[in-house]
Amino acid sequence: MVDRHTIRNAALQDGFPPTRITVLISGNGTNLQALMNACGTGLLPSAKIIRIISNRKDAYGLVRATTADPPIPTFYHNLVKYKTNYPKTDQGVQLAREAYDTELARVVLADEPDLVVCAGWMHILANEFLDPLKRAMVPVINLHPALPKFKGANAIQRAYVAFQQGEIEETGVMVHYVISEVDSGEPILVRKVPMFADETEVNLTQRIHHVEWEVIVEGTRIAIQRLPNEKTPEI
Repeated sequence: MVDRHTIRNAALQDGFPPTRITVLISGNGTNLQALMNACGTGLLPSAKIIRIISNRKDAYGLVRATTADPPIPTFYHNLVKYKTNYPKTDQGVQLAREAYDTELARVVLADEPDLVVCAGWMHILANEFLDPLKRAMVPVINLHPALPKFKGANAIQRAYVAFQQGEIEETGVMVHYVISEVDSGEPILVRKVPMFADETEVNLTQRIHHVEWEVIVEGTRIAIQRLPNEKTPEI
């Protein structure tokens, strides 16, 4: 049986590279919009977003998808309904998260994507999701609004405080491969952003977002370029 990577590599040689991308979101979707705008242009000529998945029903990124031309298929995947199936204990919550991630992997792989991009996805992906994608040779990448030193949530705010306290002189934005440890995977692209003494946190956040819109596209392009060189995964 010929796998999709062989098909994709043949398509690349013929000049028709169908790079299938699934995007995971949780919010407004401005980074998603940057990807949507870039697909099929000189920035991401080979890219096609095949599905957008959100863990929040009211995420405006879902509206961006359904009003696109042509519309992009969406899927709403919420953790709450999984939690109702398990006891309200630490172990129950853990089992719910594992079931959630297992089903998320099934939904994603059913579309046979070449790449998964986390663009403002506010859910920590566990091995129940990552392992099936690794076996299927589908990389998962993530956009993070800070340098590797500031992992996890509220990274812009924490970097701003560190700057005010004289601990750092710059912040940044990165795209990295996703592993089970939060924001700790191999960086694909790191863009440094200078910080200014007279700048408010709001202004810094706005500048970071503008850099994100560029970096998510460029990082995705690099990840796509690496796809033909993927090796057969370990059994």
